[in-house]
Formats: sequence, C-alpha cells, structure tokens
Amino acid sequence: MSEVFDAYAAYYDLLYRDKDYAGEASYVNGLIHRYHASAKEVLELGCGTGSHARELSKLGYVITGVDRSHAMVRLAEERSLQLAAQGMSFTQGDLRDFRAERDFDAVLALFHVMSYQTSNADLAAAMATAAAHLRPGGLFVFDCWYGPGVLTDPPQKRVRRLQGEGFEVTRTARPIQRPNENCVDVHYEILVERPDGIETIDEIHAMRYLFAPEVDVLLEASGMKRVALETWMDGGEPGLKTWNACFVAVR
Repeated sequence: MSEVFDAYAAYYDLLYRDKDYAGEASYVNGLIHRYHASAKEVLELGCGTGSHARELSKLGYVITGVDRSHAMVRLAEERSLQLAAQGMSFTQGDLRDFRAERDFDAVLALFHVMSYQTSNADLAAAMATAAAHLRPGGLFVFDCWYGPGVLTDPPQKRVRRLQGEGFEVTRTARPIQRPNENCVDVHYEILVERPDGIETIDEIHAMRYLFAPEVDVLLEASGMKRVALETWMDGGEPGLKTWNACFVAVR
C-alpha cells in the first residue's frame, strides 16, 4: 500500500481539495469532548498529508501523525513548516505494527483508514495498535465503509477532472466487488496532462466494508469496547443508506 500512496501523494491534496477537513475535525472534536473531555494528546493512524492533523491542532490538540507512505509524511512535514503550525509531528510507520513507546488520550484513524485493512489479521493488528497507545479510558475513533450501505448501493464507476497549477488531472475509478471477502477493489487510472506531456498512474485500492458485530468482536479482543456507532458527520443512526459510519471505542 505504501507504493500506491507514494505515487498518489503528488496529486492527493488536489483530488481532495474540496474535502471539509475543518468540519470533520470539528465533528471529531465533538466526539472527543462527549466521551473524554480532558483529552489532549492524540495519535493519528494513517495521517496522509496531515490535513486533519492541522485542523485538530488549531483546536488545541497535540498530534502525532503516522503514515506508511514516505511521500505522504514528507508532504505533511513540509506543509506544517510552511504554515508554521504548532503541536504536530509526523513519522513513517505501518499502523499494523507501529509502536511509539508512549500512550495517548485518543487514537484516530480517519478517511476510511480502517477499511484499507482488508484481512482479519490486518484489522486485528490495527486495533491492537490503537489499544496499545491508549491510556485507560482513552478513545479510539475511526470511520469506515459501512457494509449495509455498500451492499444496498454498490459502488459505481466515477470520473473526476481537476485543474492544478499548469496541469490537469482526470481520475477514473472502476470498482470490482469481492463479496465473499467483504471487499471492493477500486481500480484508479490517474491521467495527468501537462504542456510537455502526459503521465498515467494506475493503482488498485482494496477497501473492506465493515459491519458492527465484527467490529465489536475485534474491539473486545484488543481490550476496547464500542460506546458509539453513528453516521459520519451528522451523528444519525446508520442504516441501509449509510456508506460512511463512525465508531467510537474506549479502552
């Protein structure tokens, strides 16, 4: 997966420039205040280029971000320096076996990071990493592709076209479902057009959609317990039309 995101990193922020990172950070802040109001120190697994971390740092959190992609971590560090942002640090690591040798008040895995853990072993390892870094009473907050919604409204082919500085990007996503593994392989073709030529990047992002009972088993096996399950950003009850659900667990 690191190789995939190393290629993707150069265009990642452009492709997600309309994502409401500030609103999502505010939503996560509300969850933390609801279940662990004194939380201050946060570990973010799968931090990407640091957009969530930057917004959370503005809300007063001290963030340690971890990502498997060297390129993503490098961009996160560069942009934090450019913005003279405080309360953030970034490091390269695989969330399945990363250990910071310290603990935190909360662990986050945002923007479907847990859905990238496609096997039972990967999910269990990621849960164990979260639990290993939480103080007693600490929170684990993550969102994911939610199984009932994915099966009710299966993913379709999508095309996005975006204009960068001196180049144009077209991304085509073609999903292929693996129903016996609760996974979708999203085949991405990224076409970058510049005055001096064309670059093509082909990637496959394997995504697992999750169901509440299996998440509960994995959480309990790692010493955590679910305290909330809601639709991402609006706090409703997940159902057959819910694609993105948010889990909150406590150690």
